[in-house]
Amino acid sequence: QVQLVESGGGLVQAGGSLRLSCVVSGLTFRIYDMGWFRQAPGKERAFVAAITWSGGNTYYADSVKGRFTISRDNAKNTVYLQMNSLNPEDTAVYYCAARLRGTADYNYWGQGTQVTVSS
Repeated sequence: QVQLVESGGGLVQAGGSLRLSCVVSGLTFRIYDMGWFRQAPGKERAFVAAITWSGGNTYYADSVKGRFTISRDNAKNTVYLQMNSLNPEDTAVYYCAARLRGTADYNYWGQGTQVTVSS
């Protein structure tokens, strides 16, 4: 059974930082690309960041470039999202997702973790 479990969300003031973690089990983590997505109230789920299976390439939404950093530890089956300079527009439920390398779709999703940024 594949499981993706996010943690690290919470309430933070504008300008603050949080680090999200996503621990993956039930699949061969090292051959999966990993992504972070978010869904704000009343909005569709949106791409935030992604990292390839080897960690060699990373991708970011324009809205988070320079503030967020995605990384992974294949020995720990974990992907991280370091979020700095948070602002209220970053408030959302954050989800991690897994995609088999060489494929287009994210097939496995976590339950999400709430991030709330107060002004």
